[in-house]
Amino acid sequence: MHIATVIGTVWSTKKDPTLEGLRFLVVRPFTTDGKESAETMIAADPIGAGIGERVLVVHGRAARHAIGLGHDIGFQTAIAGIIDSMDLADGRRIGGHVDSDVPSSDGAS
Repeated sequence: MHIATVIGTVWSTKKDPTLEGLRFLVVRPFTTDGKESAETMIAADPIGAGIGERVLVVHGRAARHAIGLGHDIGFQTAIAGIIDSMDLADGRRIGGHVDSDVPSSDGAS
């Protein structure tokens, strides 16, 4: 499972028939050091996340379960939850959206 930020939407007119009706989002893994990850992933979105929201991304069997179409689906990465907030050990509160982070009282970003 990863924590990621939604950074875009994927539009596809031709795709595997098992993926019909699914929405796809571009997500970037969240890093605790504040630097943007160079990695991006595409995740099926069965719950309606939006650009800038922080999400829980699952893979494999957990993703197929979250998508809700059983094992006969040609995709293994999905958004399983939209995060409200996270409290980190260094005192930072990470919001559910990139615009809502609160720095720690000691100035860590």
